[in-house]
Amino acid sequence: MAREQLQVLSVLDSAKTQMYHFTAIVIAGMGFFTDAYDLFAISLVTRLLGRIYYHKDGPKPGTLPPGVASSVTGVALVGTLCGQLFFGWLGDKMGRKRVYGMTLALMVICSFASGLSFGNEAKGVMATLCFFRFWLGFGIGGDYPLSATIMSEYANKKTRGAFIAAVFAMQGFGILASGIVALIVSAGFDHAFNAPSYATDKLGSTVPQADYIWRIILMFGAIPAALTYYWRMKMPETARYTALVAKNAKQAAADMARVLQVEIDAEEQKVEKIAQDTSNSFGLFSKEFARRHGLHLLGTTSTWFLLDIAFYSQNLFQKDVLSSIGWIPPAATMSAVGEVYKVAKAQTLIALCSTVPGYWFTVLFIDIIGRFTIQLGGFFFMTVFMFALAIPYHHWTLHDNRIGFVVMYALTFFFANFGPNATTFVVPAEIFPARLRSTCHGISAAAGKAGAIVGAYGFLYAAQSRDPKKTDAGYPTGIGIRYSLIVLGVINLLGMAFTFLVPEPKGKSLEELSRENEEEIEPTSNTSNRTVPV
Repeated sequence: MAREQLQVLSVLDSAKTQMYHFTAIVIAGMGFFTDAYDLFAISLVTRLLGRIYYHKDGPKPGTLPPGVASSVTGVALVGTLCGQLFFGWLGDKMGRKRVYGMTLALMVICSFASGLSFGNEAKGVMATLCFFRFWLGFGIGGDYPLSATIMSEYANKKTRGAFIAAVFAMQGFGILASGIVALIVSAGFDHAFNAPSYATDKLGSTVPQADYIWRIILMFGAIPAALTYYWRMKMPETARYTALVAKNAKQAAADMARVLQVEIDAEEQKVEKIAQDTSNSFGLFSKEFARRHGLHLLGTTSTWFLLDIAFYSQNLFQKDVLSSIGWIPPAATMSAVGEVYKVAKAQTLIALCSTVPGYWFTVLFIDIIGRFTIQLGGFFFMTVFMFALAIPYHHWTLHDNRIGFVVMYALTFFFANFGPNATTFVVPAEIFPARLRSTCHGISAAAGKAGAIVGAYGFLYAAQSRDPKKTDAGYPTGIGIRYSLIVLGVINLLGMAFTFLVPEPKGKSLEELSRENEEEIEPTSNTSNRTVPV
């Protein structure tokens, strides 16, 4: 039986969209802007790092050894996974606001420190970079469950999906910004220190000043996060945490009355009654949670895991894919700085034409057609375009057909973002109880990052040519780009199947979705299914 909703929560559910909602989107969204910038900027500078620190007098410029390349690319993802689990749990224990500042401070410090190094030898530079990128990822990981949970608990029923998706959509601008910053920095250095191509002058093609380029690009990520730190700390705790978890009705009413500029009754007696109701006090590792939300958690974790294998493989190694079809010229025909410019140009164009529009299509339509339809459709079209690229792969490698390949490849990014990349972030913030919401979102997000790690490490090796003469230095032969794309297409197909485990939250209150508004029908002394909540 459904109990009467607290007034403060009813007011939030029916509140008209106002300036404070947009302020919250910007404050939370700038964290995601920084997240995406920091996670994807590394792909723009890995080739430069190889040229600077692993130069060998051979026909090709120096490249990062396999172990170093996988560590530089993947260590931030490992840190992100750990941060999602830790800060997700901490957000339910200490409150969203108290933990929110910790994650941003960690991101600012480690983003800046990523551009520093102990010594100028390869081992020292790479060790420093990996150390700080792990802790940068740890802070980024905390931003996922906290931003999603805060935005879902502030939003109204009608536009909640769009608000949460808008926070996540800032990721698209972060990816775009990383490309633009890299373009500006590399163009400036190329103009100041015009270097010949590697084929013309092996040593002269990498000017000493190129070492500043990757540092500037990585350190720039600290700026947007630092600018929003003050406002993030000024945000009040969400009413749902204060009322339903901390059981402080008076504070919840006061906070939301100030934010929404309406009078709200504290209803302390009603909160006390909720606190005494044991039907909604089950823990994460209880049979009752498994009965109510077990399949939901399986659905959110599995779909996010599968999506991120494909999404991060595409993003982190798009330079390799585009090089394989000749859209980015061979490394030997460019200088070190010129190569950064070409890679950044390709990433910026794809982000501008497909990645960013995909995110905002989700924002526009998520509360109209629903999360389920967008996610299912996104996985479907990603599968279609992956197979359309992979099966006639030789056709796309021909010079006259390269533009067609890029267009098709860009469409997979569009439907990833107008699809599961956005919805897998939105749904876990809506369907779980308030006292476990941040934890469950962190678990779901961590499953996604596990998929990203599989994609980052696996694709690095799998995408190597089947011809031993064409592999990068130090790498064994792989299955090639074509078969790697086929594997990613199959993974997207599995994502479609697991989507059917996820409920549709459109138009429902958070308490209705999590069943927190259900009263205990009759008292029971049976506590065998209860555990200490986590």
